[in-house]
Amino acid sequence: MALTVTASACDGGGSKSSTAHYGDCEVTGHRGEFHLSPRTAGELTVKTTLPAPGWWNGDTPASVKSGYEFCMAANIAYRSGLDRVKVENAPFPEVVSGRTSDFDLALAQITITPERSKVAEFSPPYLDSTLGVLIRDGEKIDENNLRDVRIGVAEGTTGQKFVMNRLKPTKPVTSYANDPAMVTALEKGKIDAVVHDTTILLAYPQKREGKVRIVGQYRTDQGYGALYPKGSPNKDELDRIIRQLIDDGTLAKLSVVYLGTAFGQDPNKIPYFTVKSGS
Repeated sequence: MALTVTASACDGGGSKSSTAHYGDCEVTGHRGEFHLSPRTAGELTVKTTLPAPGWWNGDTPASVKSGYEFCMAANIAYRSGLDRVKVENAPFPEVVSGRTSDFDLALAQITITPERSKVAEFSPPYLDSTLGVLIRDGEKIDENNLRDVRIGVAEGTTGQKFVMNRLKPTKPVTSYANDPAMVTALEKGKIDAVVHDTTILLAYPQKREGKVRIVGQYRTDQGYGALYPKGSPNKDELDRIIRQLIDDGTLAKLSVVYLGTAFGQDPNKIPYFTVKSGS
């Protein structure tokens, strides 16, 4: 399923356009400052995995009008002189597999790893990533006993690899194709904890009305990057745009507007866990 979001008008330059419109996103910078060779003329094709509250606000491409990564894509399109953003929804393992090339870039909270870099290209990191631990409210699970409970992970993610290779839990690990199903399984007692990207899990405590809470996070020394098909002719130009979005404060503003609202709490105040020796 895909959604095309069109700019109703463009200003042809200047620091800001008051008439360009990509969903509910505010676009800034100079329209057409950069030059891409998109897969489809006049539009930027972006793959992601929905739902992703705060990042893509909406459960389907047709309902997405805002969010950190959606508005990041809108700003990339605008600065490239493209009037449309085409959103395509796909399973996360498909997005990072390198098996498809029918898109210009993917924005899906993708952690940059050496393995993924073998099959795809990555932008400079645009946000640090850590792995959070989500549990049912009232449970007593911490870094000391986490490996002895039933853990859920998102299929094909760095969280899955971290749990299997670093935590080495004593009970079977269950992988899930999407985040809501994983959190629902936690609420229903099918699993006892979820280990997944902190920036994704932070949306759930307030969304699920206090049924779940984040008790800690693990440092990964990694970051999120935009993913491009291997050999993409647009890598250098897209990298330049993303660096500009970082340097001029656009992404920091999007973080405050969209992720801060979704989080409901400061991720820097969540305790940091360590992997215990022997695990």
